[in-house]
Amino acid sequence: MEDLTYLLDLALILLGTKAFGLLTKRFQMPQVVGALVAGLLLGPACLGILHETDFITECAKIGVIVLMFSAGLETDIQGLKKCGAAAFVIALLGVFVPLIFGYGIAYIFNGKMIPSDATSSLFFQNIFIGVILTATSVSITVETLKELGKLNCRAGNAIMGAAIIDDILGIIALTVITSVGDSNSDASVSIVMLKILGFFVLSGVVGYIFYRVFKLWTERADKDLRRFVIVAFVFCLLMSYVAEVYFGVADITGAYLAGLVISQTKRKEYIEHRFGTLSYIMLSPIFFASIGIKVVLPKMTMQIILFTLLIVFVAVIAKIIGCGIGAKLFHYSKDECLQVGAGMVCRGEVALVVMDKGGKALMPSNLQGPIVIMVVATTIIAPILLKIVFNEKQQTEN
Repeated sequence: MEDLTYLLDLALILLGTKAFGLLTKRFQMPQVVGALVAGLLLGPACLGILHETDFITECAKIGVIVLMFSAGLETDIQGLKKCGAAAFVIALLGVFVPLIFGYGIAYIFNGKMIPSDATSSLFFQNIFIGVILTATSVSITVETLKELGKLNCRAGNAIMGAAIIDDILGIIALTVITSVGDSNSDASVSIVMLKILGFFVLSGVVGYIFYRVFKLWTERADKDLRRFVIVAFVFCLLMSYVAEVYFGVADITGAYLAGLVISQTKRKEYIEHRFGTLSYIMLSPIFFASIGIKVVLPKMTMQIILFTLLIVFVAVIAKIIGCGIGAKLFHYSKDECLQVGAGMVCRGEVALVVMDKGGKALMPSNLQGPIVIMVVATTIIAPILLKIVFNEKQQTEN
């Protein structure tokens, strides 16, 4: 008999994320927090009702792609252009400061208070833990900003721009540290940088051609047609695939750029509405829940507990300080600096991917649990912080 367990998993995820989302909404918090908590409670860390499956994993990947494509559709591209230089500096400091903080915490604990079983030197292990802390997952932030109606404000544009650059800097940092000891280390880094440059050049050329053809095609019709949505989604998926497979850039970056291209056409609102429905009823809840479902709590000693608490604290404060200073250098207000910093706190699935890339050589097995807890904690803390800092801004304006 065919295994239909995935249908039950889907039903529980949709019901659980919506129920907890409405509960957190009653406490004046973003619904995405409830969705994340639902995955944590239903997963192995608490009740053990749901477990990670291929179905949940693949649906979650599509979910985050659709989420970022929708964010691209809603982005004010003129506002994004205005914050280009600021976004670069914000991303640069948002990588550098967590890298230093992460190395410092790892230096204190790894191999000294907590034994290490990784095969590389302690120095490179500690640097790698710092690299994990440089990661930023903007998908949760996007959903929160959409709920708050702040996706296109000055701080929101800075967050989106910085997140894309952060992804590029993170790839470079990851490549450098994982290629240490390889005789072709410098060449490998050079190739990665050339690939990144090549992707953005290709995106510009392909994006412009697609924009001209799509604009001409859609404006010939006197009404909205469902075929417009299908072609837009195909473009999104192809951009995501090419970015990840051929250029080593995150698939969500390709999806976001595809959304930016289509956001310049007259069918933007219609396509955005259709994708909003697709994301809301299935894909986004699965993505949010999947983060909590991935969590398996490790055996906790006092040293591990202390390391976990400190790594969570450092992960939050380092992004706020680094990105906040970057925003301040470009004369963002105090409130906007806090908003940008809070928007870059979430590590999400990006940090988990970085951790996996380190393998046994760079990532001590007994520190993987605390890192996963840090990922979940920052993923839940980020939308809460955003709610607080944007509310404070509104109260100041009122």
